[in-house]
Amino acid sequence: MTRSQRGITLTGALVGMIVLAAVALFGAKLVPAYMEYFAVKKMLAAMESSGETKASVREIRNAWARRNTIEDVKSVVPDDLEITKEGGEAIVTATWSTKTPIIGNFSACLDFSATTAK
Repeated sequence: MTRSQRGITLTGALVGMIVLAAVALFGAKLVPAYMEYFAVKKMLAAMESSGETKASVREIRNAWARRNTIEDVKSVVPDDLEITKEGGEAIVTATWSTKTPIIGNFSACLDFSATTAK
């Protein structure tokens, strides 16, 4: 009775490691951009819950600048905020693009948008 061998070949293991390394590289390069996106969403939600979006446009931009000193978001400055009034309350929208170099001349272009509208 012959038993066939089980397991993974050396080439299969190498290909698996290369794929895993590529996924880890993408993840390591893209995580900071997504962390900044979630920080922007958190700042907008905090501004809305504290009632800062009911103020004037200038006060909303100043509130953003105060919160940004804590969160240290570099992609969105107060002048980048799009502020529109609806029903006595302001809808604050931040839209930005980030170009993240991956390897060599290969880059990932990410477009983000966060808003206080529900």
